[in-house]
Amino acid sequence: MYLQMKIEELFQDKSIKLKSKVVILGAGLLDGTLFLHSLMTYADQQKATDKATCLEAIEYATKRNVAIADSGLLTYVTITLNDKEPRVKWESAKIIGNIVRLFPDRLDRTIINLLGNTHNSGTVVRWATAYALAEIIKLKTHHNDRLVSQTELLCEFEQDNGVKKKYLDALKKIKK
Repeated sequence: MYLQMKIEELFQDKSIKLKSKVVILGAGLLDGTLFLHSLMTYADQQKATDKATCLEAIEYATKRNVAIADSGLLTYVTITLNDKEPRVKWESAKIIGNIVRLFPDRLDRTIINLLGNTHNSGTVVRWATAYALAEIIKLKTHHNDRLVSQTELLCEFEQDNGVKKKYLDALKKIKK
């Protein structure tokens, strides 16, 4: 309860800028003063913008130390890929890209949900999705049997060069 109150206080404090909130929460995850599941539980009860900020903090932390992730996080962000809020979608995809190497055998639903975002109207959602799919492809698992051909097709139709580059870089790495 104390920890949740502390998170709520942080979000209610309008003098703290968004990026600072992300860093404070991310640092708490990294140093163990904030539990991952506490932040996910809090995020689930918030409006979309605060939920996205919580996810951004998790992305910040998993980028620096993937070991804080567990299968519960993978399940959570796989579900939040279907959120209506674009920022929730892209932060979820970035987290997946950071942590997939820990769960190479638990990606079926994750891949399905990521593929659902490959044609999103938002470039950042598509870029983050491409990042996550590229990280999955680089694992060289049985998922590549279908992902490589799907990714090649996505490259043909993707208009944004940054998104396309994510896919092409992954395809180059596996063909070496």
